[in-house]
Amino acid sequence: MRSPARLALTLAAAASSAAVAAAPAVSPNITAALASPDRPAADTARDAARKPGDVIQFSGMKPGWVVADYIPGTGYYDRVFAAVVGPKGHVYGFYPTELKTIAKVPLPPDGATPDAKFPAFTALVEPANDFAAPKPLDLVWISDNYHDLHDPFFAPADLGKINAAVFKALKPGGVYLIIDHRAEPGSDLRDTNTLHRIDEAAVKREVEAAGFKLVAESEVLANPADNHTLRIFDPAVRAHTDQFVLKFQKPKA
Repeated sequence: MRSPARLALTLAAAASSAAVAAAPAVSPNITAALASPDRPAADTARDAARKPGDVIQFSGMKPGWVVADYIPGTGYYDRVFAAVVGPKGHVYGFYPTELKTIAKVPLPPDGATPDAKFPAFTALVEPANDFAAPKPLDLVWISDNYHDLHDPFFAPADLGKINAAVFKALKPGGVYLIIDHRAEPGSDLRDTNTLHRIDEAAVKREVEAAGFKLVAESEVLANPADNHTLRIFDPAVRAHTDQFVLKFQKPKA
């Protein structure tokens, strides 16, 4: 008979492995969205490294969903999202006003359509802590920017307030998906403003404190060759950092 300690370790390992999701087959709907001739060449050139089909499939996004992308950047993901959710869905790109002083290009006006070829993609421009959307959301997505919200250039952004606002904006059962650059285990928030990495344990702690449940993790963007000690802009790892993908869910009841 197993000792209680050994049994506990076995059960913990099983629970952990169950949370790490194998990459499912990418749906035809997502594949078609990625193949859209309206996507810029600069976007498609990044697909091999970013694996958008696998990550979007992992998120569970479906036609008809209402999605928000927190800090859309160039709109790389949003053009794909708009095609995935289709005419019955919608995509909101949330541009925090704090970006106005550091963005290389002007932020789109609030309510504007950043790309005329994708009319289901609308800009929302408000302070970082005031995240909200005109409709209840099925999914909130943050890609490689969660760590930035801890840094001085984003002050007074407050992840406690932001995660609570995301929770409020989502429908019961809605998904909160976070992709970011992995830092050394145990480093907590030490590297967010220097290496632009974050310990995934810190993300889990903060998001779960807002009421979310971690339902799955994906290693589709993992890179074991990245030792987590270089800045993400270093040529040795740029566009190929070790990244985690965490899928949280707002409880259904």
